[in-house]
Amino acid sequence: MLDAIRKHTTGWMAKLILALITVPFALFGIDSYLNQAGGNVAVAKVNGDKISIQEYGNAIENVRNRMQAEGKVDRALLDSPQLKQSVLDGLITRRLVNAEIRKSNFKISDEQLSQHILGMPEFQENGKFSEDIYQKTLAQNKLTATRFESDRRNELLTQQARDGLAMLVSVPKSVAEQTLQFAYQQRDVSLAEIKTAQFVSQVKVTPEQVKAYYEAHKDKFKVPEQVKLEFALLSAAGLVAQMKVTDAEVKQFYDENSAKFQGDEQRHASHILIGFGVGTTEKDKAAAKEKASEILGQLKKNPKRFEELAVKNSQDPGSAAKGGDLGTFGRGAMVKPFEDAVFGMKVNQISELVESEFGYHIIRLDGITGQNSSFESMKSQIRGELSWQKAQAKYAELADDFSNTVYEQSGSLKPAADKFGLQLQTSGWMSRDDGAKFFKNDKLMSMVFSDEVLKDKRNTEAVEVSANNMVSARLVEYKSAAPRSFDEVKGGIEALLKLEQAVKLATEKGEVVLAKLKAGDAGKDLEWIPSVTIDRKNAQGLSEEVMNQAFKIDTGKLPEYAGFTNAKSSYTIVQVSHVGNALATDAEAKKNAEAELQAAVAAEYVSAYGKSLKAKSDVVVNRKLLETKTE
Repeated sequence: MLDAIRKHTTGWMAKLILALITVPFALFGIDSYLNQAGGNVAVAKVNGDKISIQEYGNAIENVRNRMQAEGKVDRALLDSPQLKQSVLDGLITRRLVNAEIRKSNFKISDEQLSQHILGMPEFQENGKFSEDIYQKTLAQNKLTATRFESDRRNELLTQQARDGLAMLVSVPKSVAEQTLQFAYQQRDVSLAEIKTAQFVSQVKVTPEQVKAYYEAHKDKFKVPEQVKLEFALLSAAGLVAQMKVTDAEVKQFYDENSAKFQGDEQRHASHILIGFGVGTTEKDKAAAKEKASEILGQLKKNPKRFEELAVKNSQDPGSAAKGGDLGTFGRGAMVKPFEDAVFGMKVNQISELVESEFGYHIIRLDGITGQNSSFESMKSQIRGELSWQKAQAKYAELADDFSNTVYEQSGSLKPAADKFGLQLQTSGWMSRDDGAKFFKNDKLMSMVFSDEVLKDKRNTEAVEVSANNMVSARLVEYKSAAPRSFDEVKGGIEALLKLEQAVKLATEKGEVVLAKLKAGDAGKDLEWIPSVTIDRKNAQGLSEEVMNQAFKIDTGKLPEYAGFTNAKSSYTIVQVSHVGNALATDAEAKKNAEAELQAAVAAEYVSAYGKSLKAKSDVVVNRKLLETKTE
């Protein structure tokens, strides 16, 4: 079978097949397809075996593409050191695992490989392997069968090793029971809060205390360094007014997307079909047309005979017995010639002959429900949409040129503004945090506060601060950080000192109440929230602080209590009144939980195996090269 498959194949594999031959990199690294990447510069060496910078770059791009396809498009994440390290770790682990596989003489026979490829759904047609699809897929992507089979064999070997490790996992029943009891435990929880606000009025703070706090904490009361910026914004929105959209383009878009504009309109129609078969002769086709024309003539004389003539003559078995009734349908349900005709008719109108691939139709429109979006009503909206599409395309076309211009002529933004027809704008005074909020971008403000901009007075790089919006900025004025005066901050200090003392009073009161509750007091004076049943995955709206406390409480006797000062500076008392387990009455859920536990432990075995291989191997990483921006 493999020899037969090999006869017609060459080159790269499509994304779909690449995805199939990729083992998740978190455990076993990037697909072995990447190992063919060239380049003599090594980003790492594994027992003397090089991982080239080209291979590493391809791996980074492969993972980024996959994450973007899954909707994970946060550029900060895609460019993060953590992602780069994770990808490199995967490549290193792959090298080590492959070496162990060879050392342990794992084998995948030709028959096993053949059966695997024969079963791949990408090469199936009508439930069977299609050699034609296989050959075309590989040929279209310039992948040799030898290369593809080698990749698949390597992946199956890796899978064999991983499955072998997983089979070693055995979780004792007593351990599994205890673990699941812990993981799926439920607790009935209620809360009461002793609010700090009720103690603020009892607190007195003197001017001397305020002044002393200021003198001791001057470093906390600083105005951060600030800048005033000039900036240029290249945006798709700013290009919309320059885009020209013709009436012909609007009509073409409407026609090509008619289904999108059909609204909820449905049409009820009947027809009489005089058919002609596929490959019919011109003579037979002419005979069918003559018969259809004769029926149409009868209908023009007496339209009320439609049902009668349909039952007698229509060759559509599904509708003939019902007098030609096709029921109600929307756009896209019928062949195009039929649809075009019926959606252009008025109620009770009978069409002329309509030719389709099935024959000649005589159509009667019986009714219309819902509403359609006519061309005239959608014209303005479509023009706006096409203008925006053109503006986006123009923005993409100009973006690199804009970036190059602000970089090459870094002493001023005016050349870029003149070249691209942009208006230079000036900001007010802003700190780093203010600017990050204003531009909605941390990266741009990091550049603004760099020596290149503050000291050398250069433009920043052009940064895409959001989709279709690119900004370059330069310094106009700068203020260094400076302490605030006492008069500016004394009100805030007084409020802070009052709050600190009020928190202390609330905590003291809370601890007294908590001690009484533990001693058996019913706590009737407290305002308890209604009890909720929580488990470790379902907080039922409770904060993480409360969840942590609730599951720390010793439930040897119930009810039991715990107390703490929360993030809002009030004292919270947590009550646990009942303990249960989510798996106690659900056998199916318990079975699934046991399987999840087994899988989790197996994953840990696999991860530990990879770490053990690294620990006993000679792995050298070129950190300088790794930290270089990967293009």
